[in-house]
Amino acid sequence: MLKAVLFDLDGVITDTAEYHYMAWKQLASEIHIEIDREFNEMLKGVSRMESLERILRHGQRERDFTPEEKQELATKKNKQYVQLLEQVTPSDVYPGIRELLLELKTSGIHAVIASASKNAPQILRSLQLTDLFDYIVDPDEVAQGKPAPDIFLRGAEAVGATAEECIGIEDAQAGIEAIKSAQMIAVGIGDEALLMASGADVVLPTTEKLSLPFLKSLIC
Repeated sequence: MLKAVLFDLDGVITDTAEYHYMAWKQLASEIHIEIDREFNEMLKGVSRMESLERILRHGQRERDFTPEEKQELATKKNKQYVQLLEQVTPSDVYPGIRELLLELKTSGIHAVIASASKNAPQILRSLQLTDLFDYIVDPDEVAQGKPAPDIFLRGAEAVGATAEECIGIEDAQAGIEAIKSAQMIAVGIGDEALLMASGADVVLPTTEKLSLPFLKSLIC
């Protein structure tokens, strides 16, 4: 029985990846590190601090900053990102997502956000989707970020569901790995070869094909 659907945010509900990329690229440039879109793929699905660490390693500057300075850099990036998020509107919700969330709400199936983004509440308000979710996992609630299963397990626990009663939906490799580590069914959105290699049970090219009957068919 399907009791809860756990959603990643960026790349599943909407696309704020471009804003992340713009903010990280600006910060990296300020500390004399160059990143491109290909490198940015490595930052998807991971936490803010881990993203910063990957950028510093990429520029061979991981030992050039104290923990306090790294925190300042991450905060600076986030301020830039939050400013860019002011451009988000309800029209930015991916096709089929609002309809799926309404189906879940009507059927009494919990919808949960399991995202590494600490800005998830703000983004959902901008998209006018807040009322369609039963729980938003705060990344600070869990010990480890993706690809560890913690955030998905916490989301399930928050709505009283077991792993067997949950489906996770992700667009990033780290996210798919996290869902499978949590012993849940994993639905990937995007690159089939990439996500199947990470353990996805099924991959859809876009969110348009997502529906409650489709999700129920995976768990029955």
